[in-house]
Amino acid sequence: MERNKGERRRNQKGRGRNIFDWIITRIVVAAVFIVCIVSIVVTQANLVDKRQELAELKEKIEAADAERIELEKFVETDDLAGYMEKAAIEKLNYAYPNERRFFDTSRN
Repeated sequence: MERNKGERRRNQKGRGRNIFDWIITRIVVAAVFIVCIVSIVVTQANLVDKRQELAELKEKIEAADAERIELEKFVETDDLAGYMEKAAIEKLNYAYPNERRFFDTSRN
């Protein structure tokens, strides 16, 4: 009879240990799952930002290509005076004498 009591006590300790291990395992699995979900969400947010940045860079590349083509036209035609005139008007805001310029101030 005494042997039987000792085995019962060991079995009860073992069951308590098994339940504790089971709970710890579940908590670890849940934590890993949550970390994976958070990682996926953060990655998707970064992906959206990078795609938007890529679109902006493509627009800048298109604008630079258009400017490059325009500059190549000036170089090919040897119309340096025309280029200088256009640059002075657009970039430096120069104007001819008695020239009137109208600016749309309704838009901000």
